[in-house]
Amino acid sequence: MVLNSLDKMVQLQKNTANIRNICVLAHVDHGKTTLADCLISSNGIISSRLAGKLRYLDSREDEQVRGITMKSSAISLHYTQGNEEYLINLIDSPGHVDFSSEVSTAVRICDGCIIVVDAVEGVCPQTQAVLRQAWLENIRPVLVINKIDRLIVELKFTPQEAYSHLKNILEQINALTGTLFTSKVLEERAERESEPQANTGEQLYDWSAGLEDTDDSHLYFAPEQGNVVFASAIDGWGFGIEHFAKIYSKKIGIKKEVLLKTLWGDYYINMKAKKIMKVDQAKGKKPLFVQLILENIWSLYDAVMKRDKEKMDKIVTSLGLKIGAREARHSDPRVQINAVCSQWLPVSHAVLAMVCQQLPSPLDVTSERVEKLMCTGSQTFDSLPPETQALKAAFMKCGSEDAAPVIIFVSKMFAVDAKALPQNRPRPLTHEEIAERRERARQRHAEKLAAAQGQAPTGSPPDGSTPDTGPEGEEPKGEEQQVESVTPDPGPQENDSQETFVAFARVFSGVARRGKSIFVLGPKYSPAEFLQRVPLGFSAPPDGLPPVPHMARCTLQHLYLLMGRELQELEEVPPGNVLGIGGLQDFVLKSATLCSLPSCPPFIPLTFEATPIVRVAVEPKHPSEMPQLVKGMKLLNQADPCVQVLIQETGEHVLVTAGEVHLQRCLDDLRDRFAKIQISVSEPIIPFRETITKPPRVDMVNEEIGKQQKVAVIYQTKEDQSKIPEGIQVDSDGLITMTTPNKLATLSVRAMPLPEAVTRMLEENSDLIRSLEQLTSSLNEGENAQAVHGKTREKIWEFKGKLEQHLTGRKWRNAVDQIWSFGPRKCGPNILVNRSEDFQNSVWTGPAGTASKEASRYRDVGNSIVSGFQLATLSGPMCEEPLMGVCFVLEKWDLSKFEEQGASEKQDGDLGKAEQEEGAARPGGDGSLALPEGHPGPVEKRTPQKGECPLPDCYGPLSGQLIATMKEACRYALQVKPQRLMAAMYTCDIMATSDVLGRVYAVLSKREGRVLQEEMKEGTDMFIIKAVLPVAESFGFADEIRKRTSGLASPQLVFSHWEVIPSDPFWVPTTEEEYLHFGEKADSENQARKYMNAVRKRKGLYVEEKIVEHAEKQRTLSKNK
Repeated sequence: MVLNSLDKMVQLQKNTANIRNICVLAHVDHGKTTLADCLISSNGIISSRLAGKLRYLDSREDEQVRGITMKSSAISLHYTQGNEEYLINLIDSPGHVDFSSEVSTAVRICDGCIIVVDAVEGVCPQTQAVLRQAWLENIRPVLVINKIDRLIVELKFTPQEAYSHLKNILEQINALTGTLFTSKVLEERAERESEPQANTGEQLYDWSAGLEDTDDSHLYFAPEQGNVVFASAIDGWGFGIEHFAKIYSKKIGIKKEVLLKTLWGDYYINMKAKKIMKVDQAKGKKPLFVQLILENIWSLYDAVMKRDKEKMDKIVTSLGLKIGAREARHSDPRVQINAVCSQWLPVSHAVLAMVCQQLPSPLDVTSERVEKLMCTGSQTFDSLPPETQALKAAFMKCGSEDAAPVIIFVSKMFAVDAKALPQNRPRPLTHEEIAERRERARQRHAEKLAAAQGQAPTGSPPDGSTPDTGPEGEEPKGEEQQVESVTPDPGPQENDSQETFVAFARVFSGVARRGKSIFVLGPKYSPAEFLQRVPLGFSAPPDGLPPVPHMARCTLQHLYLLMGRELQELEEVPPGNVLGIGGLQDFVLKSATLCSLPSCPPFIPLTFEATPIVRVAVEPKHPSEMPQLVKGMKLLNQADPCVQVLIQETGEHVLVTAGEVHLQRCLDDLRDRFAKIQISVSEPIIPFRETITKPPRVDMVNEEIGKQQKVAVIYQTKEDQSKIPEGIQVDSDGLITMTTPNKLATLSVRAMPLPEAVTRMLEENSDLIRSLEQLTSSLNEGENAQAVHGKTREKIWEFKGKLEQHLTGRKWRNAVDQIWSFGPRKCGPNILVNRSEDFQNSVWTGPAGTASKEASRYRDVGNSIVSGFQLATLSGPMCEEPLMGVCFVLEKWDLSKFEEQGASEKQDGDLGKAEQEEGAARPGGDGSLALPEGHPGPVEKRTPQKGECPLPDCYGPLSGQLIATMKEACRYALQVKPQRLMAAMYTCDIMATSDVLGRVYAVLSKREGRVLQEEMKEGTDMFIIKAVLPVAESFGFADEIRKRTSGLASPQLVFSHWEVIPSDPFWVPTTEEEYLHFGEKADSENQARKYMNAVRKRKGLYVEEKIVEHAEKQRTLSKNK
């Protein structure tokens, strides 16, 4: 096929029914980019000989060096089938787990995907992850089983063995799809059951769970359905069953429809009767797939590998192919195979035909997918404003008329060198321009000569001197290029090497035109809020709108057709197409929704499989270059969908990335593209969490505590006493009672560990907790509670019910009703329970819509206590890391002295200031406060009612003292309980052959890893090992495993969970047995203490360690080296 012109592509873009937006998804190294190369070569963009070697879509240098894809890139291809012409927007995505965020950005703007699976390795962990991502985005997959040549050349399978192996792979993938399907059906059923039903009387429990009624046959991969292609992309061949069904229906004389159903499966042919049988008559009959298809391919490979020239010629002539002399003489047999197969069974034809027939066009988008995209957070589609719901029809219709609303989703921003943009490319000059330039050059030359001969420059005519002295901006464009080529000017040079951002987007509705003005909706924008702020509603004219949060207005400056490494400029893009948009870098950070109507909601945020967990601090080598680093990090943050850029309290600039390879790529980008300076990078900052546990039953040598002789009891108690300063009472059960420094308020706090299930629930529901806290705080501040949809309230009550189920027993009685706050940052996995008698307040008052009277009275004091709790949970006592899984119980708080003082002060104030005007605010008297930011004044200024004792000085010294006292009380309450560190854990999937298993285990055990399971893959000698590994020990792990196993094992690390490190960081031997076992110093490595001291050292906190370890040893200069 020939290379298509831009006009042809523009014409194809207009026929929405024949557009296919697809992405290629797979595990790392399964052949996505090679397959993409084969498809690109069919359009003549690259040579078919280079397909697979060039890796055209891997345009970055480090992608070519490492041999893996690191970013998703798009290209538009043209494919003709019969009379129909199709435009295929192909997106190649990375397979490495560190870059799975790029997969999310690609999947969002596609309608279908090609799942590629290696025929040898089969289904791998990342294959499961990408299938799940495709499933979550409601896009239809088709399957390519790639690298079948490895079954022939490497594993030396017979056709029969290869057939059963391929059958196994198909079963594994279909089992995965089945699991996803059943979980979805069961979720829907659970939702239906939770809805109130009218006729509950006659209802019977139905165990079938709706699985029988739902048809799921179209979801599975089956060659007879036409959604599976068998291929070897490196050798350029691939086929679907249809291709062979056509050929053999003519040869054997059996109908094509029959062959389509029987070519895959256990069907055999009886050649005499020309019938296809289900069960073999005589033993040893081969299935049709083996006999008619695989054996032919095997015999071709056999002939080429054994250099059987006669057989080769015979095959080539019988297939009616022509092979060039160069390929026929070539010494590498793979070249000959490629030459024959790419003509006989071109992989591009098989895959593109399958894509056009099986995958949906943008017009076929399901209503379910549209509703899912439009509902952010905990909203449901029915709760959206009616104008917003009306947009669903525009989505489904994909209309290109002028009245249709323009809806575009930007899934990511990618950086492009400014020189590569089409408008900055040097264009060929016309004859007139060349003549004009020549004339100008002559003129300039004459002036220089005149100046050299001593003539006064003032005498020269003003218009003649303009080219020399005029400002750069006024010169014609041609002139600028001339000047640059003659004398390189430093200004434009810097400008040229600048990175500009192009938005990777898709038009869902309407036509995107250059110069069109459009709204940019941030992820937190809400159409409902727009209605509140704009009196005219959605019909308001777009020009004079008041400022609405998370909404900006911009112009589409440049539209580009994405062609892999190149961009082509377009004037307009019809709906259903993938495009690049220039000039959005000031409006869009990572992703956004663009719409011509403000009634459009922002699309649901992208779901990322990998959580960024690896942190490093960066600083410039030369401190003077700090501004470049800050600017560079801003650009990097915009260019990468997954990276996070933070400035910590300490002033460090921190990069948070998904893994080691991702970190390396981000640092290279920062050095070479965005900041262009030398940077120094810290050791990775490993996150920990702090928690408490129940007191242990047995000591370190498994003796029951309390039964054995204590030796170092005095030593232990002394250390315990030194932890808690004087003036703080500690009960035997860990209740801490503290008084504020001005002796006006007393607090009693106890810390308890939360059950694991509760901690997990709090982590998973952080968004719900955030909306719950917002509700309660807005109600307590006296504002009108925001309108919350019933579904959200239902979710909140359901969440409360689950908490009550898990928190049972005497010590948790009524605890859920008394929850006052969550922390840190009001949505974390720790809770504050308020058990004081005189003040009842709970976080559940928000959804219930009732604020208690005393809540408003004690509100400001309560806020100080909650702030103290938030600070305590944000940095624990061990190494200032956040807490996790801790419940603080405020048993009582005594404010009687504070209230007495307030009452006496009020009387004094009334006597002294009676003559002042009534409306003046009395600082100690009437409870009017310094307003917290953003709250309206009139609500706050309330006078105390009869019988209500006013609280003076709410934001004065006492408020700060309460915060500090509460924080300290929480910290001491933690310290009297057994403290533990929690480490972040990776799940680690390793595929290794049996001969290197021992080495893999050695590396794992050296790095504190724990093997969970190990299973052998059927039909191969590969083992799959599942293990967990602390993030702290994971740096250099992948490299070490590769080195130790000579590259035969490669790990995939994905952040999984937090796990308590069992050893006590403060442990010292206290009993005789422990002394005997561990020695007096007990200096055997304590994992938790090692981690704790490392974090304390990094943060500049006090670390208890001896500077001189072995004072009695002689140290000389030579030994000291």
